[in-house]
Amino acid sequence: MDKINEYFLEQKITRRQFLKRSILFLVLSLGLKKIESLAFSGITFDKEAMFYGKIDEQTVQCQLCPRRCTLANGQRGFCRVREPKAGKLYSLVYNKACAVHIDPMEKKPLFHFLPGTPVYSIATAGCNFRCKFCQNWQISQLPPEETDNYDFSPKDIVTQALQNNCPSIAYTYTEPSIFYEYMLETAKLAKSRGLRSMYHSNGSLNPEPAEELSLYLDAANVDLKGFTQDFYSEFCAGYLEAVLGTLKILKRNRVWLEITNLVIPTVNDDPGKISQMCLWIKDNLGPDVPLHFSRFHPQYKLTSLSSTPVHTLEKARAIAEAAGLNFVYIGNVPGHPAENTYCPSCRKPVILRSGYSILNNSIVSGKCKFCGREIPGIFS
Repeated sequence: MDKINEYFLEQKITRRQFLKRSILFLVLSLGLKKIESLAFSGITFDKEAMFYGKIDEQTVQCQLCPRRCTLANGQRGFCRVREPKAGKLYSLVYNKACAVHIDPMEKKPLFHFLPGTPVYSIATAGCNFRCKFCQNWQISQLPPEETDNYDFSPKDIVTQALQNNCPSIAYTYTEPSIFYEYMLETAKLAKSRGLRSMYHSNGSLNPEPAEELSLYLDAANVDLKGFTQDFYSEFCAGYLEAVLGTLKILKRNRVWLEITNLVIPTVNDDPGKISQMCLWIKDNLGPDVPLHFSRFHPQYKLTSLSSTPVHTLEKARAIAEAAGLNFVYIGNVPGHPAENTYCPSCRKPVILRSGYSILNNSIVSGKCKFCGREIPGIFS
């Protein structure tokens, strides 16, 4: 076993890479052209990236996200999936999905957008954050060479969504912004076929690409991970102001918007900061934007912390409601009453949930069936 480990170190490859190379060698040796369970989509420079500037014949600056990486040939962006060649920047994950699933919409979470419907969900490797609490770090924190990728075009995605009776497509799991070209072209094609598109994002996107994407998105859930730059710097390697800017753009362009805040004990659970965040949401986005306070569980690089106490989430919800937000939810606590949607006027439950399941929906033509108050969202 020691000699095997020494080999990996000497060759500077991971066990996953070694296994994929070995299987590929076997496939080629046998003269086979296809294996159904694995698709060896190698890294190619066939999709030029959007939103970059050319500095000289060998150097470019990516302008997709606030990091604005300056890259020479052979260098990767912070996201691990964008690289220049001969003075042009390329996406290395176009058509290369590493995760494809059909999820309930409530898993995203989106509670006011097509509730109870299945959503066709895709992701590629990579991310422009380094969240210490990432739940999908096995794909978000790896380059595409180290994930199992499938050759899956925008046309394939739309076709599969239609065949599986999914009325919408989600760009999710990792950070969709880093596979921007893949997401945008899929969303354009989906729109032409009558499908809707949503993304779950960290919101770290520059204004111009955010504006372009907004033309083809129907809904978004953005993680507002905390409300200080110190938190974003230490735990996410991100930029709070960029996230707030993206939220404003999505709202202004009439993309249905919901927000998730993962409440981490001792890290971002200060009641004063939660109050500031909720007041900012009300003042800048409006009182009807749903806010999901999600329960943290130890994972990735924050395994030393305990799970969020339920009473901490309940206190956060009370703060949000006192700030004037009308739809505040508690997530990752199955069976909690704060999973339900309540009419702000009569306070009766208009959608009853248990986990990801809809038990009863009393919204009729976008209104509470008990008092007639309009419930904001997209319900059909």
